[in-house]
Amino acid sequence: MISMAIERTFIDDAMVKYEISKFLSTEIAKAGFSRVEIQKTPVITRITVYVLNPGRVIGKGGKTIDALTEATKERFKMKNPQISIVEVENKMLEPLLVARDIAQKLERGINFRKILQGTLRQIMENGALGAEIIMKGKLVPKNARHKSLRKSVGYIPKAGDVTNLVHEGVATALPKYGAIGIKVRIVPPGTKFPDREIKQIELPKLILHS
Repeated sequence: MISMAIERTFIDDAMVKYEISKFLSTEIAKAGFSRVEIQKTPVITRITVYVLNPGRVIGKGGKTIDALTEATKERFKMKNPQISIVEVENKMLEPLLVARDIAQKLERGINFRKILQGTLRQIMENGALGAEIIMKGKLVPKNARHKSLRKSVGYIPKAGDVTNLVHEGVATALPKYGAIGIKVRIVPPGTKFPDREIKQIELPKLILHS
């Protein structure tokens, strides 16, 4: 019974984090929302939001962030939420921002393979230990069926608790010929795995010279 209660709490916390992330990504999309971290204590709920442009979230005299905190409090029935804003240091290591950039390029008609290879190279050149991009949908304009394309470089764990060390972002491209789903997974620089040590990663020539 105890293990079931712990599992239920874990699932509930994950769902709440997802809903808060979804809400904030809509509310502050223009600030370049990337991701959210949530830490619960008996007294407060700390919500750390990573964005490209903190000033747009904080607002003059802190009015914007105060309004956002109040809206979050009411929507999710929180007693004492505290939102802090952190500026994204490197957007190429933020999966949601990378996924949105890929979506924009697909909508502009850039070849999906060129996007895939070039983006993986940029992610790894910025210090990531692993990166994976998945595209699903109609990837070319004419006479094409729904297709799934997956490409990864470096180390990306697929199972176990270590998958929690992988950051993930999802976006949708809407070119005229049909929607394309995009998922980006990144292992940030300096990530420590209990079962292995990640050494220098050599990029495939196809990606290295993309």
